[in-house]
Amino acid sequence: MGDASKSQTPNFYSVLGIPKSASPSDICKAYKALVKKWHPDRNPTNKAEAKAKFSSINEAYRALSIKKREEGMECNGNHHPKTPKKKKSSADHEKDKDDRNDDGEELQISKPTLLSRTTSQNSPLSSPMFSRSSSYNTTPHMDFYAFYPNTLSGANSPTTPRTPTGSATLSKIGSRRCVTPIFFSQSAVRKKPPPVEKKLECTLEELCHGCVKKIKITRDAISSSGLIVQEEETVKIKVKPGWKKGTKITFEGKGDERPGTFPADVIFSIDEKSHPLFKREGDDLELGVEVPLVQALTGCSLPVPLLGGGQINLSIDDIIYPGYEKIIPGQGMPMSKEGKRGDLRLKFLVEFPAELSDDQRSEVVSILAECS
Repeated sequence: MGDASKSQTPNFYSVLGIPKSASPSDICKAYKALVKKWHPDRNPTNKAEAKAKFSSINEAYRALSIKKREEGMECNGNHHPKTPKKKKSSADHEKDKDDRNDDGEELQISKPTLLSRTTSQNSPLSSPMFSRSSSYNTTPHMDFYAFYPNTLSGANSPTTPRTPTGSATLSKIGSRRCVTPIFFSQSAVRKKPPPVEKKLECTLEELCHGCVKKIKITRDAISSSGLIVQEEETVKIKVKPGWKKGTKITFEGKGDERPGTFPADVIFSIDEKSHPLFKREGDDLELGVEVPLVQALTGCSLPVPLLGGGQINLSIDDIIYPGYEKIIPGQGMPMSKEGKRGDLRLKFLVEFPAELSDDQRSEVVSILAECS
């Protein structure tokens, strides 16, 4: 009848597309090229055909690797005495010779299922496609892919086995391999884009007494189907009394979302609207007051408006000169950390007459001459 294993060997060469005289290096190169071409992850449209091709390629590589290794061992004279067996026919003898290695140990060829993740912890494999019996202790839960370099660009799938350093101790694992195929897909590290900054304008009254701002945010988001859609969301910002210009409020993940990135953060920065009467200086408020020259010299009583409404009456007996300043304690901006308020500073401007008659000038001179 003939040797069944030898009759199938030419098919393995044709599967890898190499001649029978190919060296182990040529077999490895052909295997790498075909694995890249027919890996199921790279053939999503014809996955069934790719799986079949992938399995045939692995089986051919495994069988040819065993054959070349045995030939190399015979050339180097690494023969060991075999255990005497009972006499067999010539056909059986030839079949047993192909099924055993030079140590007389039975080779177990297990059909690959897209490279399962099990092997012996104490027996690193020089090839992932075969195993043989050993007397060493074995633990069938070692990372099987530790012996494979990553040759598929952008994927973590194993391709060509590499020979570990030192003598490889092989173990019988065929009956304990996981039969569930493991597929690996490419995954990219998602990055977070820079935050989006927006201004939030507030009046001095809102920053003095506090308020709640409702803001509508429109952003791009990725739907469950993978499309970019626009979403609207209303967020609330509770403005606390005493907040200053430049205070920032951050909403995490409320910005636009793009493929491969996390949603950006949205940062609102407080900005003060200009006020028709008051000007803020730190925790104090400034108010400009203009009085006629005669009141500046003789004293006056005037109403002073307050921020947020209301007023107080203020009497001044001092002579008001340009740059004169009057401080009203506790009528400035709130101090959020100290629980008290700043001051209201009144800065006076003196309104001088546009013209004087000669008699008025003489009277002013006679009055003011004694004051100099």
